[in-house]
Amino acid sequence: MTKYETITSEEVDHVCIITLNRAQVHNAFNPQMISELTLEFAKQTNNSKIRVIVLTGAGKSFSAGADLVYMEASKDFTLNENQQDAVKLEKLFNTIYNSSKPVVGRINGAAFGGGVGLVSLCDISIAIERSIFAFSEVNLGILPAVISPYVIPKIGYSHATRFFLTGERFDTSIALRIGLIHETAVDQADLNQKVTSLINHLLASGPVAMSQIKEMLKENRTKDFESIRPYLIEKIAHIRTSPEGKEGLKAFLEKRSAKWKKDKWDRFKD
Repeated sequence: MTKYETITSEEVDHVCIITLNRAQVHNAFNPQMISELTLEFAKQTNNSKIRVIVLTGAGKSFSAGADLVYMEASKDFTLNENQQDAVKLEKLFNTIYNSSKPVVGRINGAAFGGGVGLVSLCDISIAIERSIFAFSEVNLGILPAVISPYVIPKIGYSHATRFFLTGERFDTSIALRIGLIHETAVDQADLNQKVTSLINHLLASGPVAMSQIKEMLKENRTKDFESIRPYLIEKIAHIRTSPEGKEGLKAFLEKRSAKWKKDKWDRFKD
């Protein structure tokens, strides 16, 4: 197991739980966290034993975005140094976005700036009700530039326009309404129960089919209706004739669970 200083990673029965582990600074990113998260997401995406990745935070916050010490240092960077810094952050977001595994956000508290960017990258997110969100970059005189290609498809141009321009804080009811999150939980016990239930649904789904669904969704975002039609026909034909597709249909007709379905997963830890 790889040892990290700013995150933890735990593999539990086909699920990898990645935790932002700088609770003393509300899990704010610094260059080391960016590097470690990028490395771990790439590793777990290629880990054939892992079917689901959970992203969460230690303590009472999910992530406050960029670390203040890191931000202060960046004001003295040259243009080239700032560009290289942005490249590393963009690589992290792109690595998570391109993961073939379902990424579940266990949003345990506040998320600001790039922290909201991480929320937007999760395929499904459940947030504790006390969570607060803000695209706070504009209040610092900067832009939510690197996260924007991931946030805008998630919440839409209209909501992105408002919250990018104002930097105002909003609660889980608004986050739910604009599509940033999918569900809320009243407290940590409820959060764990709902995340556990979601994981069990995902572990009952065909792993190859889930990875293909993620690919298909990306293609639907980037192609128009006419150009995507041949791609979709080819995808369904291939998956139906795949070992997983054949097993799924056979299991359904025989009224049994498919071979990929795992026993009940109930080991999420507080």
